[in-house]
Amino acid sequence: MEARDKQVLRSLRLELGAEVLVEGLVLQYLYQEGVLTENHVQEINAQTTGLRKTMLLLDILPSRGPKAFDTFLDSLQEFPWVREKLKKAREEAMTSLPAEQEQMISDDSMRRSINHLDLWLEEKGRAGRRTGWGAGEEKGQKFQTVGMRT
Repeated sequence: MEARDKQVLRSLRLELGAEVLVEGLVLQYLYQEGVLTENHVQEINAQTTGLRKTMLLLDILPSRGPKAFDTFLDSLQEFPWVREKLKKAREEAMTSLPAEQEQMISDDSMRRSINHLDLWLEEKGRAGRRTGWGAGEEKGQKFQTVGMRT
């Protein structure tokens, strides 16, 4: 499931819990379409209240693949107002996504730079051990590194 769809489910979680009864056609449709396994259906049905059933479904859906959100929308035939609310929230999330993507790209670039620096420092550390010079040595002072001969 795309990050934007996960965010939509998270942002409407309490409303979905109050308005959707998953024990009927919703669960069976998601099972029929392969979004939920038989074990998922049993686990959801074992919950004691409708709210708990819906919350468990919302916990499971994000990990059920790229088609899970659209299939969930399709399963909401009995709840057209909820389906429309989800679609609207998704469209709104799509318009705000470019700014978030820029930040993610920036964060990813920073992570790569840090990883590159870590590798470079690690290599320098190895080179220092090979020559017998270690971190924190004073200029002109040479000592034997553990396991190395000088």
